[in-house]
Amino acid sequence: MSTMDTEKSSNSSFEDLTNINEGETKSTYADTDKDSDNNGIEEKSNVAAGSERELQENTETKEDESAVSDEEPCDVLGNGQLVKRIIKQSQTSRRPIRGDLVTITFTGKLTNGTVCEQREHFQLHVGDFEVVQGLDMAIPLMNVGEVAEISIDARFAYGNLGFKNETNESASIPPDSKLIYEVHLLDSKSEDFSDLKSLEIRRKYGTSKKERANFWYNRNEFNTAIQLYRRALDYLDDRDGDPDAALDKEDLELSNSDLQTLLEDRLIVYNNLAMAQIKISAFDAALKSVENVLRCQPNNSKALYRKGRILEGKGDTKGAISLLQKAATLEPDSKAIQQDLAKLIIKARREEHNEKEMYQKMLGQAKKLEQKSKQPRKQQSMESSKLKLIGYLMGSILIGVAGVAIYRYKY
Repeated sequence: MSTMDTEKSSNSSFEDLTNINEGETKSTYADTDKDSDNNGIEEKSNVAAGSERELQENTETKEDESAVSDEEPCDVLGNGQLVKRIIKQSQTSRRPIRGDLVTITFTGKLTNGTVCEQREHFQLHVGDFEVVQGLDMAIPLMNVGEVAEISIDARFAYGNLGFKNETNESASIPPDSKLIYEVHLLDSKSEDFSDLKSLEIRRKYGTSKKERANFWYNRNEFNTAIQLYRRALDYLDDRDGDPDAALDKEDLELSNSDLQTLLEDRLIVYNNLAMAQIKISAFDAALKSVENVLRCQPNNSKALYRKGRILEGKGDTKGAISLLQKAATLEPDSKAIQQDLAKLIIKARREEHNEKEMYQKMLGQAKKLEQKSKQPRKQQSMESSKLKLIGYLMGSILIGVAGVAIYRYKY
């Protein structure tokens, strides 16, 4: 019940009760004329006391009801960016926790009152970013059955991008918009493994999380998208993950066609997950994701294209070109593959040219070093040959002088 409805209900009850009291008072005075004065005074006093007690109880009820709507708001983060105010209190103290499946009805408005979001009996898993972050953070603070007003700063709503509503332009959310939600928490359930035995349930949850992940991917919120893609994979599996289940035992009894359907859904998610991981340069993780696809579908053109992007990111240009050429053969009409392949070929030629220049520089430097090392050797050989010549001449002179001396000594 809204604040306005509560006030109307209280006022109408108060007015009805007042009329009843007036009627009782009149009849009391009529009875007093028939009875003795003392008895009349006593009866009037009792009636007045009863009326006063009823009025007091009704006033307290009214004050209690108004306290529900006028309760002091809860500043969740302490900075005014996420504020929760109770509109209608719950009769229970049961609150959802992360991972619980909750059912809510909510209306989101801009500060000028324009309705921009409205959902009835909407189901989501707490903490899976299936609504704006502010709601995801506030829902665990609500009791089942509670109605609350939640004011959310743009930072925890649609940020500086806003949200363009393709089907209803008037409901679009401008950038940096604060939003005010009225949320009714209808139900909360902690799912166990028995709740996930149905193929329809698994595909429903897996598909919804994949689509929400695509939403965040298109907003360049890649980390959030990665988290939701992984959650989608948890559901698009043929095992429920029950730790008590027998080893290697399939938890779901599915036909071959159902298993194939589940597998194809899972491979689509793996491809999308790999692309989101590439966007944040998590190339090793992306390689594992894309290998899960190629293991089942070696000629999956999207997986080959993504693996080529991964190898490019890891510095293997030639390996990337080989994969993109194969992808282009499988999907010749894809402009994205053709454009990236052309860029890679140009990049490879540039790298080859740069490599040649580097080798030439290295060879040039090596020759210069060799020439520098040869010059001292030549100088040393020339100097040694000069020394040899001088030694030879000096030896010849000394021999000649000695011969002359001997000759003169004899004769």
